[in-house]
Amino acid sequence: MRRFLPRTKQWNLRSEIPRGHGLVAGSGDLATVQGHDAVHAAELVLNRAADTEILSMALDAGRVVISADLDFPRLLALAGATGPGLILLRSGNYSEAESLECVRRVLMSVPAEDLPRSIVVVDHKSVRRRLLPM
Repeated sequence: MRRFLPRTKQWNLRSEIPRGHGLVAGSGDLATVQGHDAVHAAELVLNRAADTEILSMALDAGRVVISADLDFPRLLALAGATGPGLILLRSGNYSEAESLECVRRVLMSVPAEDLPRSIVVVDHKSVRRRLLPM
C-alpha cells in the first residue's frame, strides 16, 4: 500500500507557482502550505494505482510526489528518471502536524524550480536533496 500523508490518505498538491512546481501529497491542511493547493489522489482515481502510474501522472501534470514509501525513489533511480520530483518523509511515523512541518521546511529550503527534478529526503532534523537523474 502506498503511503502518503497521513498514511491512509493520498493527495495531489498543485502549486500556485509555474507549471512543474506542483506536489503530490497528503492532507487537507497541506492544501494551504505556502501557496500550494491539494487534491486527494482518490479524487483522481489514484488511491489504488501502481506507484509507476502515480509517478507518470505526477510527471505529466507537472507535480512532485510526497510520500513515505521507499518504492518511489527506487523506481526513479532505476528508471534514470529526471522527474517527477519526490519529497520523501523518513524516520518514523508522523502526525499530520509533523508532516505539514516537514513539507513546510522543504518548501522553505529547496528552490521551487529544483523540486520537480529532485528527490528531497526530510526527517525531524534535516532536509537533504539529490538532483535527478540518480
